Amino acid sequence: MSTPTATPTQHADDDFKAVPKSDRPLSPKAPDRESRSATVDGTASGVAGTTASPASGASVGRGHSRGTSSTDVAVAEPGSATSAIPGPLHAVPHMSQDMLDAFGREMEAIRKKHMDDLGERDATYIRSIIKAQRRLELGGRALLEFAWFPPFWVGGVAALSASKILDNMEIGHNVMHGQYDWMQDEELNGRTFEWDTACPADQWRHSHNYMHHTHTNIVGKDRDIGYGILRMSEDQPWEPYYLGNLGYVSALALLFEYGVAVHDLETEELRAGTWDLRERLPMLKAIWGKVRGQVLKDYVLFPLLAGPGAPATLSANVTANIVRNLWTFSIIFCGHFPDGVEEFTAEETADETRGGWYVRQLLGSANLSGGKLFHIMSGNLSFQIEHHLFPDIPAHRYAEISVDVKEACERYGLDYHSGPLPYQLFTVFRKIARLSVPTAGEFDQYVQSGRAGRVTKVATTVARGAGAGARAAADGAKVVAGAAVSAARARGAATA
Repeated sequence: MSTPTATPTQHADDDFKAVPKSDRPLSPKAPDRESRSATVDGTASGVAGTTASPASGASVGRGHSRGTSSTDVAVAEPGSATSAIPGPLHAVPHMSQDMLDAFGREMEAIRKKHMDDLGERDATYIRSIIKAQRRLELGGRALLEFAWFPPFWVGGVAALSASKILDNMEIGHNVMHGQYDWMQDEELNGRTFEWDTACPADQWRHSHNYMHHTHTNIVGKDRDIGYGILRMSEDQPWEPYYLGNLGYVSALALLFEYGVAVHDLETEELRAGTWDLRERLPMLKAIWGKVRGQVLKDYVLFPLLAGPGAPATLSANVTANIVRNLWTFSIIFCGHFPDGVEEFTAEETADETRGGWYVRQLLGSANLSGGKLFHIMSGNLSFQIEHHLFPDIPAHRYAEISVDVKEACERYGLDYHSGPLPYQLFTVFRKIARLSVPTAGEFDQYVQSGRAGRVTKVATTVARGAGAGARAAADGAKVVAGAAVSAARARGAATA
């Protein structure tokens, strides 16, 4: 690798946005729409009133003291004149448009601080991770040439699994976000990097970097909500297909690299009958080319090199890929879909400012607690909140960034979701199970929508008739029982 540029490119004040490059995630309609909000010097443009400067010690957010905050941005106090414009996000009704924009400026100040500080320690970190990943792969491949010996099988699977996880998460995912483009090292070029998984990198850069990070948790726009096969939101209309939610998610977890590979094909259109093969043929060819290479490498070449031990080596390579798939699935789903994470509508984000974009990223994500090794093996996506806020900052900085983000959340009264992996994974599967079965209202909506077939409608009518009959019979039985009780009491009184 080439020697890194010690001093990264400096960004002008009006250039440090959530996305400095066109293929990075962005708030699509509003780089500078907060001009109507309170400015740093305390004046408001287009809104009556002023805000106190931070130096005055005025309270901010929900009344917390500004104190020694890391940024110098005025914040609109709830109920003040500058917070007169209602905020659009349903999840934070206490935040006016001015507060959203002030929060956005604080996040941009955090981003600028770290972007201006990029240098040797970041280059050293990513190179050490790459070196560790290559050693693990070489060691794992070597051990698995003798996979017929059980200890070598176990050790080889562990090393190769760790190698694939590091390649996909701490290296591939983060490099393709452009986190190391400032180094001007072709091996770490986010636009050309290719990784060890079934999904072609170019398709990932579109489906993930742009579509997901731009439209995070907007139902109908962010295709990561359900990956085209799952019902993950109550805003997704229920249909009988979703009764298989738990089965689909289990298959997706085991084969996650292939689920990611076909993610951009919009396979949900197969159910709707609108999927066009000819339109997607170029993408299918690219996916097949990548999958074929992965299959030949892991399931043909390396097993053949093991000679008589080929079956053991093959089983070990299959296991390593499954371990990688289960791990990446768990980290990604627990960062996006556990209890407390919000979803949004296209309507409430239609006129989104940068501040609104930042708040949506925050509320649409959740962190995972753990130690340093856990964070490395998760690609630091255990700090999913910080990753969604700052996707192009080197991920190893997210732990220190999280301190400033949490402090800002406390002042603005914003939820900061975090929890251990096992519990978060439990809440994800509980949600998937719950959303597989419709409520009475959702089922009625399905029947009345025109999507239900004739058999379903007839069965529903019969069931409703049977239910009404059962209720009538129960009511009749209650009347008869009441009459019998009254008669018995009367006889008892007469006898007395």
